[in-house]
Amino acid sequence: MSSRRMTTIAGSLVTASFSAVLILSTAAGAAEGPGSSKGGKAVDEAPAGVKLTTLLPEQISVDNSSEKTDLTATVKNEGTKDSGKIQLLVVGFDGLTVNDVQGCSSIAESDLPEGSNSGFACPIDNLAAGKSKSYAVDATFDLGKTGKICLPVQSGDGKKTFWQQGPVPFGTTNPSPNAPATPLLLGTDNQPVGPGGEKELPKTGPARDLLPLGAAGAALLTAGAAGMWWATRRPRQEVRTH
Repeated sequence: MSSRRMTTIAGSLVTASFSAVLILSTAAGAAEGPGSSKGGKAVDEAPAGVKLTTLLPEQISVDNSSEKTDLTATVKNEGTKDSGKIQLLVVGFDGLTVNDVQGCSSIAESDLPEGSNSGFACPIDNLAAGKSKSYAVDATFDLGKTGKICLPVQSGDGKKTFWQQGPVPFGTTNPSPNAPATPLLLGTDNQPVGPGGEKELPKTGPARDLLPLGAAGAALLTAGAAGMWWATRRPRQEVRTH
């Protein structure tokens, strides 16, 4: 995040310091918009009284030089009963690579769903009714590509997927190759920028719509079969981490 120049205002040092705190706090929160469950859907039936959902920020910001970005992934229990053991998975696709999720374990490459490039598993012993838990996600985004993220919420043993958000894209239709950072919006297909700042035409047609999960991705988009890409990808019932 770029630093801001502070202007000294006549008055007490206390007032100046308070102003500085406000400015820095505003800048720090500018990378993410409010949370959204856009692109999410219930899959397997959750236990009675349990209602699990996830949230992703409406907007993130990608550093144009380092391609680094960060975001917050949140899982919520909007039901009236505790969840018991569950796990949140954070999975990256295409130009979006998940490098680390605080407090979570990397998913082995052999256990990743087809088309994904990275993923982390976040075991949760119990999520009380009405409570949520958030995870800091460190990622990179190749602005020369489209990029997607997926947040499945599974039972602790991985047998069921109660909720899945995505794979949902982050992107912009107005690339800013000469700016320090590029803001990306949730649910927006990225219009890539080629070498030298030249814009490339966005992908169109079925290949884009079914990205990149093939037949499993097509099933994901149909009501009643959403989220089955993970179950069909893995013969085992638990995510293997290392």
